Amino acid sequence: MSRIGKLPIAIPDGVEVKIDGNVLTAKGPKGTETVEFPSEIEVKVEGSEVVVNRKGEDRKSRSLHGLFRTLVSNAIHGVKTPFEKKLEIVGVGYRAAMQGSAINLSLGYSHPVIIEPPQGITIAVEANTKITVSGTNKQLVGDVAALIRSKRPPEVYKGKGVKYEGEYIARKAGKAGKK
Repeated sequence: MSRIGKLPIAIPDGVEVKIDGNVLTAKGPKGTETVEFPSEIEVKVEGSEVVVNRKGEDRKSRSLHGLFRTLVSNAIHGVKTPFEKKLEIVGVGYRAAMQGSAINLSLGYSHPVIIEPPQGITIAVEANTKITVSGTNKQLVGDVAALIRSKRPPEVYKGKGVKYEGEYIARKAGKAGKK
């Protein structure tokens, strides 16, 4: 039995969970999330908990059990308290600014980099060098944060670029440190 999959998921106050066929819908104060699960997985609402079980003992069912329990848990958690990723911009002249709902990044290129967030994702900029990506879908928040980071990943000599908050950049010595 999957150690993760067998754990029940508590439904917090203010969150409503419905199951319609193979689709679970979680509705909360911050939004609505849906999780579509395969026929090998069975999801039931028992009181104030959601229980995820597998129908068979074959390899595919066992591998999907913990995954879909986590996806359901993330959907329920996300509609109550949104997920967020924080990024930092390091470098002289590198900065970010909001342009409506889009983010305008000046990252040392000859042109500005403008990123329009997908529906359900909110981007905020504090102090021109700190970016917060938040939303109810954990995967989408991570994807948008990774997209912003990919526009100028931190380099190893000076550490300039866009990095996650608290990310450690392994620094290399330049030519002078080779002796």
